[in-house]
Amino acid sequence: MLNNKSHNASKGSEVFPICLRTSNLENSSSLQTYLSIGGYQQIQRILKEKISPEKLIEEIKISGLRGRGGAGFPTGIKWSFIPNDSAGTKYIVCNSDEGEPGTFKDREIIKKNPHQLIEGMTIAAYIMGAQVGYNYIHGEIWEEYESFEKALAEAKKANFLGKSICGLGFDFELHAFHGYGAYICGEETALIESIEGKKGQPRFKPPFPATYGIYGRPTNVNNTETYATIPWIMQNGGESFANIGVENSGGTKIFSVSGHIERPGNYEIPMGMPFKTLLELSGGVWKGRKLKAVIPGGPSTPVLPAAEIMETTLDYDSLKNSGSSVGAGSLIVMDETTCMVSTLKRLSYFFYEESCGQCTPCREGTGWVYRVIKRIVDGKGKPEDIDLLLDVSKKISGRTICALGDAAAVPVLSFIKHFKDEFKYFIKNGKSMMDANS
Repeated sequence: MLNNKSHNASKGSEVFPICLRTSNLENSSSLQTYLSIGGYQQIQRILKEKISPEKLIEEIKISGLRGRGGAGFPTGIKWSFIPNDSAGTKYIVCNSDEGEPGTFKDREIIKKNPHQLIEGMTIAAYIMGAQVGYNYIHGEIWEEYESFEKALAEAKKANFLGKSICGLGFDFELHAFHGYGAYICGEETALIESIEGKKGQPRFKPPFPATYGIYGRPTNVNNTETYATIPWIMQNGGESFANIGVENSGGTKIFSVSGHIERPGNYEIPMGMPFKTLLELSGGVWKGRKLKAVIPGGPSTPVLPAAEIMETTLDYDSLKNSGSSVGAGSLIVMDETTCMVSTLKRLSYFFYEESCGQCTPCREGTGWVYRVIKRIVDGKGKPEDIDLLLDVSKKISGRTICALGDAAAVPVLSFIKHFKDEFKYFIKNGKSMMDANS
């Protein structure tokens, strides 16, 4: 069971809840609650003072905000790609299609602090000159979808959305779009195809969405957490946000902590916090057991053994230097009883099932990987299977239209790199090393 309470981590004596700052308040999702903490003041200030989009983008660049959906691309730079002189409709899209195992931060923002997301998207629309926006919500989270629809209705009624927002001359329409549970639609061009009513499959790039997105029009796609951070940056300044984190990793980041942990849940922490501190905040490894391994950012990021992750801080550079990445912040904890071979089998099945089938290396390769690992777990593994898994995974990587192929290869390569002895033992003995140790 996940702990439904949000956790705001402190830096010294200060606390920095940004995206989750209403989560523990009564009626957290309501317009009145958001207004009570200064909600919608920033969009009104921007429109009243007619602050230039260029100045606002510069503030976001100063903040060091990077996309919170996995890629970590600098937000201010991405927004500057949208052409200012393009006539006709422009779009912004919120990617709330978190379908990867271990991801559950965006749904808490949508359910408990939807108005901050709406204000963030409205500010983004003003900056990029967009007239229409969509929040693409994962198809398997219905309560969150309903919560966002309710918030949209409240915002429209109060004139924070629609024609001439707050009577200040800026028009912006925002819609909720309920996806259908396909993991591939978390890829931005597959998401765009889905919004257009087509099968959710990635497009070739270039052209990129910034110039050719929804219906061929300029489109910006960012993650839920990214947009929800914008009102705070506008209120407090980019420098204040940057100072919360560390160099090259500004602000806070929500880590969704799950697995073999005493207090699973969403933890909004300053970037650069040591992993061991977050482990303590979430109650430590459950049942008094020892830590074996951690997947820091979701299954599409490389696994790290306990000895390595315990010396790592949670920011872009530190995790990269350790051989993994922040990803979406979907941190999965595994204790000493975990069979890494069986775990890899489950992850490989996920990517095999979720491949859209458009690219041959991914369509065929993910099936090969899953079947070989299943053969090992079934006690029928062959000594050459390890090299076969590595070979197939390397031939998937970098040979697909989108990153799902790379995501499928990452667990295989990193699990074998760090836990090769377990694979060898399973193949030789037809059973898990964990069974032998129990």
